[in-house]
Amino acid sequence: MDITDIKDLLNTKYQQYNNQNFIESDPVQIPHLFSLKEDIEIAGFLAATIAWGNRKMVINNCHKMMNLMGNSPYDFVMSHQSHQLEPLQSFVHRTFNGGDFATFIRGLKHIYTNHNGLEGVFNEHQKDGYLHNAISQLKQKFFEIEHEQRTHKHIADPLRGSAAKRIHLFLRWMVRNDNAGVDLGIWKSISPSLLSCPLDIHTGNVGRNLGLITRKQDDIKTLNELDTHLRNFDPFDPVKYDYALFGLGVFEGWK
Repeated sequence: MDITDIKDLLNTKYQQYNNQNFIESDPVQIPHLFSLKEDIEIAGFLAATIAWGNRKMVINNCHKMMNLMGNSPYDFVMSHQSHQLEPLQSFVHRTFNGGDFATFIRGLKHIYTNHNGLEGVFNEHQKDGYLHNAISQLKQKFFEIEHEQRTHKHIADPLRGSAAKRIHLFLRWMVRNDNAGVDLGIWKSISPSLLSCPLDIHTGNVGRNLGLITRKQDDIKTLNELDTHLRNFDPFDPVKYDYALFGLGVFEGWK
């Protein structure tokens, strides 16, 4: 398959999977529960943070997170009292536990109180045509609060070699707006051209199958390799092809 055939295949699969039917089996449904901008952001950030493993389990645990915040995530983040964090200790999703959840609540309050919110951090630190630097800055600012060292691992840092799949997924949700109804597109200060593909085992395997990736590791170098191809296919909206790569891997069993 030559590069033109690959592009045609990905465009076809993007059209096939980028529709509202995708929402019902994906964690993107969590930010769709809300209409307030800050609720959408916080729900999306928390949902993306635990978006690894069995998708049904991810979605169920995302709903548990929202319930523990009274289904008003922004109000909970900004006005909670310390005793209201105690029920969060019961939460667990794989290695993300209740202590991590409570730290994330306090970290998000710090971001909204002192750093102009999540969009503000990403808008301020756009650099070199990517959002890798902004992700690293978010992690730095997020953990200015007192925290346990173990919680660090739940926010990836591309400048330290991570592909940062979950934050790139969150950014896709916040930035892309193609009227298909899946991504929410509420951030107008950041161009979709800056987005990177959420590189996971499925997109990585399909990318290698198609010859878009040559490296075996799923790290920042591999992400940059994939991004280069996707930006050549569509420099204005390269991450639309995440739907195609993910769909081929998850729904069609490509390996």
